[in-house]
Amino acid sequence: MIFWDSSAVVPLLLAEDGSDEVGDVLRKDADMIVWWGTPVEVLSALARAERAHAVESADVDLARRALEHLGERWNEVLPSDEVRERAGAGLLRHPLRAGDALQLGAALTWARGRPRAQAFLSLDARLAEAARQEGFEIVMVT
Repeated sequence: MIFWDSSAVVPLLLAEDGSDEVGDVLRKDADMIVWWGTPVEVLSALARAERAHAVESADVDLARRALEHLGERWNEVLPSDEVRERAGAGLLRHPLRAGDALQLGAALTWARGRPRAQAFLSLDARLAEAARQEGFEIVMVT
């Protein structure tokens, strides 16, 4: 099982740098763990790409449908006081934005505070480094 940050989910849905690599990771380990807010973060990324005309509207529509299908098979860490507390503590230790801290808090909650034996996938270098410092094994994609 791997905890997937939103930044690693987007390339599963849109052709981007890293799309082939994250696709390979998913094929090898299809048990995805994500934060409850991941669908909103991914939809935000899709909307930004569409507004910037970086992606055709038809491709964004396909990506939204693919997100729905992907969401039917992943496991979500639900919002809780524990996630919020771990996110807040993470903000004190790492230079993260709030959404990234919530991702890390959700991953730590999933790992039951013992991340050493758990894998974390993020294409966001700052979040990946924070997860590494917390003890997660970082899944590398090149």
